[in-house]
Amino acid sequence: MLVFEAIVSGLVAGILMGLISHAGFKAGIFKSSLFIIDGTFVQKMLRLKQEANKALLLGIPVHLFTSMSFSIGYVVPASLFKLALLNGWLITFYVFILWLSMLFVALPTAGQGFLGRKLGSHTWLEQLALHVIFGLGFWGTLYVLQQ
Repeated sequence: MLVFEAIVSGLVAGILMGLISHAGFKAGIFKSSLFIIDGTFVQKMLRLKQEANKALLLGIPVHLFTSMSFSIGYVVPASLFKLALLNGWLITFYVFILWLSMLFVALPTAGQGFLGRKLGSHTWLEQLALHVIFGLGFWGTLYVLQQ
């Protein structure tokens, strides 16, 4: 049951984060969409023709899968170590680590440069806002499912 709760919480958090990222991108508030970043990375990995619409379609399931895997990566170890799953500080610390991983590993690996600088000088701040949204969505959904 706990893995199911992790999957649902990660899915909800990933949907919130992804939709806000994409809407912010379309509105000109953000310089990038997580869906498009993920989809473009898949296109490069599979050596497919770079197409924006296909990147979006490929990126959505990739983003949601990674969101679910990150939530499982929190819930399973936290429960094994008998930590309070809903501890706000613990979730904040975990999401902070995810944010740093995004800046120093995921964005450079996806070809967006160190700290995502190819996307813009404020990418770090955009990603911080999006990770706060992920954390709140994750915590809130996990809270509701634990009741």
